[in-house]
Amino acid sequence: MNWEQKSHADKQKIENLESELGVPKIISTLLVQRGIQDFNSAKNFFRPSLDKLNDPFLMKDMDIAINRINNAKLNNEIIMIYGDYDVDGVTSVTLLYLYLSDFFENIIPYMPDRNEEGYGVSFKGIDIAFKKGVTLIIALDCGIKAKKQVLYAEKKGIDFIICDHHIPSKEIPPAKAILNPKRQECGYPFKELCGCGIGFKLVQALSLNWDIDVNKIKKYLDLVAIATISDLVPLNGENRILCYYGIMELEKNKRLGLKSIIRLLKKPIRANDVSFKIAPRINSAGRMNHAIQAFRLLISNRIDLAEKQNNIIEEFNNERKKIDKKITEEAVSQIKKLNEENLFTSVVYDKDWNKGVLGIVASRLIETFYRPTVVLCSSGNYFIGSVRSIRDFDVHKILDMCQEHIIEYGGHKYAAGLKIEAAKYFDFKKSFENAVKDKISKHEKDPKIIYDFEIELDQITAKVVRIINQMRPFGPKNNVPIFKTSNCFDSGNSKIVGKNNEHLKLEISNNKKNMISGIAFGNSDKLNQIKSGNPFDILYSIEENKWNGKSSIQLKIKEIQIKKT
Repeated sequence: MNWEQKSHADKQKIENLESELGVPKIISTLLVQRGIQDFNSAKNFFRPSLDKLNDPFLMKDMDIAINRINNAKLNNEIIMIYGDYDVDGVTSVTLLYLYLSDFFENIIPYMPDRNEEGYGVSFKGIDIAFKKGVTLIIALDCGIKAKKQVLYAEKKGIDFIICDHHIPSKEIPPAKAILNPKRQECGYPFKELCGCGIGFKLVQALSLNWDIDVNKIKKYLDLVAIATISDLVPLNGENRILCYYGIMELEKNKRLGLKSIIRLLKKPIRANDVSFKIAPRINSAGRMNHAIQAFRLLISNRIDLAEKQNNIIEEFNNERKKIDKKITEEAVSQIKKLNEENLFTSVVYDKDWNKGVLGIVASRLIETFYRPTVVLCSSGNYFIGSVRSIRDFDVHKILDMCQEHIIEYGGHKYAAGLKIEAAKYFDFKKSFENAVKDKISKHEKDPKIIYDFEIELDQITAKVVRIINQMRPFGPKNNVPIFKTSNCFDSGNSKIVGKNNEHLKLEISNNKKNMISGIAFGNSDKLNQIKSGNPFDILYSIEENKWNGKSSIQLKIKEIQIKKT
């Protein structure tokens, strides 16, 4: 991996902020790098307030959506809450279902079957809504490209409110209201809400309209935090406020369906806990069975039912792990067998692969080959699949360039889904490769670790660690600070640790005086080089290590570069 330092921040701004806040230079530099350059912006960053949430009525069509829901309430209409089958969709449906159930007699949750209906609003879902007497569908985390489906529903007397954060096409569906900050004509000041975040803004607007205290809807913010962190949207601006309070709600552990999972987590709960412990379990239902199972977990109101549902979800998650490992191995083998290791892209297909794990497999292939990746399987007469991209490279624009070979697609800069005709697989594969080859730069193509700046080990103090911890939750646009330190030496006590002797426990110094410990996961092979006496450079984050009631500073080492003398 190449090591690349972030752009240097303005020295004068760093010094001014250091003086104004009374913080170490490390902290003021980190803040300026993140666009926090004065006392007020620092105060808002370190002390997020729900009062700073944007007015939901700034979002285009919000007033129309509220009026339509009020009419539904007045006429006692049946509403279907329709969401995608991933974490964002499931949490969105859960949030709006729980909120509206206090005011409506009949709220129907609906998430499509991944295998039978595929992504987004389906005609089958609309038919079911019609049979159940639904006259209003609120679509969450999907719908922005469902023009045909909305027209179909309209003929059946069903209105649509769409709450979506995916990139719109030039022509949007003729829904009653479309809540999407990414619409060109939408003046909402924060553009990076996830689907559940937009669902929460709808709930916020309804609460304002119905004169409900905003503190009474704080209990839903755990769902918003799970969705926001899982969907890898930026964790700055409004998302930071939502996640800050959402994690606080998670730590209270009041949602019965999550108790078994959260009991496994150390406090304070980190964004990584959500990404690697909570989200995969919620996702596993839609991947292995049906997302309704995860919905049932999240709405559980009896501890015995919650425990039973949790056991079901655990089985799905364990099954998912086995399947995605097997398919990843097969995909890697396919690439090597076809001698495609040196291409600019990975495009792989097998008719029998489980469509529920294609996105995970695509991400795993990027870890191996580091290039834009498409993983496909059969679905009737079509191939469907998931697309994933590398740092700084917009794969959605590449799909725009290949659309003559695609039936439908949608998503984000780094992730998308698509459907193609089986007969056009090789045409698409060639087009995708050529488009990426034409547009990708060497800077984008080379795998790299971005670090903030270089420091000396003696600059790492308890105060610095305490303030860095206050910068959480970490994620896109507010990443975990990564530092570089040069010319480190082994103290003599570094050793191999781990069940399978795969990790390296370090005790190091870069001035022969101050010693500090660190852990380098998966780097046990470097022990002899560390012990050689040659200096080495490290990239790392700083964490607090708690053991037997004691707390100490520990480096979580990302990479080690041994210097040869």
